[in-house]
Amino acid sequence: MAMKLVVKPTQEPITLEEMKAYLRIDDNEFDDVIPSLIQAAVEHCEIYQNRAYITQAWEITFDHFPQSYIKIPKPPLQEVVGITFIDKDGNQIAWGPENYIVDNYSEPGRIVLAHGKTWPSVTLQPINGVRIQFVAGYGDPTDIPERVKQAIKIFVAHRFEFPESEDVPAVVYSLLRPTRISPL
Repeated sequence: MAMKLVVKPTQEPITLEEMKAYLRIDDNEFDDVIPSLIQAAVEHCEIYQNRAYITQAWEITFDHFPQSYIKIPKPPLQEVVGITFIDKDGNQIAWGPENYIVDNYSEPGRIVLAHGKTWPSVTLQPINGVRIQFVAGYGDPTDIPERVKQAIKIFVAHRFEFPESEDVPAVVYSLLRPTRISPL
């Protein structure tokens, strides 16, 4: 399995203004530093939780079709945009949504065969023969759980005050752990 971010989020869960208010900063002296700290904190928290926060598009590939269903990483799953497979001759073939059901209620989300359907019986190219395009994330910043936003703010505040520190405050993990998804 391999994954590639296709469309990055267009915004961060925490704005510069929100973070400055949290840090009690009134001037613009650190306006060039804080956004990169926010981005680093978001990346760290998303990796730890195995989640996507703001809407983003991904492509995941597999070398073969699964036995039963496909788990889609980076919950919450918003939608499956498409499934294609590449045969041994390099032909890309779209596999229509009538063949599968998308379970975006479960975390992680799943793709399950529709009743009476089977995976295509075609010889795939040796690597990355199955490609799934999907959209993940809570949506926009107002949809993100408050505990996640607090974890990001605490992470940024710590890095702002102690830029050389390699430690992450334990409270960050305490806030994120209850909704962490095990890696696939």
